[in-house]
Amino acid sequence: MDEALLRSLTPGVLTVLVRRGAPFAAAEDALQDALVEAVRVWPADPPRDPRGWLVTVAWRRFLDAARADAARRRREDLVEGEPVPGPAPSADDTLGLYFLCAHPSLSPSSAVALTLRAVGGLTTRQIAQAYLVPEATMAQRISRAKRTVSGVRFDRPGDVSTVLRVLYLVFNEGYSGDVDLAAEAVRLARQLAAATRHPEAAGLLALMLLHHARRAARTAPDGSLVPLAEQDRGRWDTALIAEGVEILQAALARDRLGEFQAQAAVAALHADAPTAGETDWVQIVEWYDELARLTGSPVVRLNRAVAVGEADGPRAGLAALAALDPSLPRHTAVAAYLHERDGDLATAARLYAEAAGKAFSLAERDHLTRRAARLNARRSR
Repeated sequence: MDEALLRSLTPGVLTVLVRRGAPFAAAEDALQDALVEAVRVWPADPPRDPRGWLVTVAWRRFLDAARADAARRRREDLVEGEPVPGPAPSADDTLGLYFLCAHPSLSPSSAVALTLRAVGGLTTRQIAQAYLVPEATMAQRISRAKRTVSGVRFDRPGDVSTVLRVLYLVFNEGYSGDVDLAAEAVRLARQLAAATRHPEAAGLLALMLLHHARRAARTAPDGSLVPLAEQDRGRWDTALIAEGVEILQAALARDRLGEFQAQAAVAALHADAPTAGETDWVQIVEWYDELARLTGSPVVRLNRAVAVGEADGPRAGLAALAALDPSLPRHTAVAAYLHERDGDLATAARLYAEAAGKAFSLAERDHLTRRAARLNARRSR
């Protein structure tokens, strides 16, 4: 498969779709589906006219999507006309849309991907990064989810766990990505926690509040990132921290520990430390052990390696890191930090520069580049 050829054809095909009347966003989605199909079909059956093939397939996908959307709107109109039992719903039905997109006919992973794309406003690339999969893989997953629900009735909402996962990923993208969705995710998490006694709903809300409390201190006036250890803790929102800790304590008292409660406990330990040097890293490692048991997540084990490096020294952290896949996102940045802590400035500078090339955002890339430059300057003195 000639990926360079696909990239070169993409702008022209997109222009043709828009000129034929497809809205730009819909044209992008249709072209993405066509590119995924090309990756699947072309190696065994390459077309004589690649551009024409892409235009034809993308236009068909656009028409299919337009018809499905029209049919969906008709179904929604019918549902809206039916009487709803119980109290009248609030004017804001955003949370209800999250539940509807988490349809029982979808697998949890497909429901999350579809909801993030259709309601959360994230791009396919952002969702793929959150799930640590290639963008083409996530595009296929979303396309399958769309096809699955295209002919079903949206009167059976999904479960709370799926909606919690969606809100968590939306918050993460808003907190650390390029789209400001964090405040909206907090608002919806408040609604969900008030509407259900699910302990993880409280855990997620506590986690969001504890992270959101530090947001003002996360960036310098020039927009550059400020690491947790260097943040001005006087800028942290103590009211949000107090609220988050109170919600977390009530959730933990129910003795139904889940992933979000454990993450919130880590955040609470950071928030409780008057200074970075007074952070209870030993207890944080213990919570990461719980998280690893609950999730098996490689990202959790990566964060645990950082905590081990703080609790037991950088070489212990590097030993924990050595057990993880080096291709894991931010693995190189963590290695750079631990080598810097261990005094190996040359290796740290090289790894910071390498990590900058893999960064997901401009702010993160600039931060890592500056760290590499600072270490190189120290070495040259």
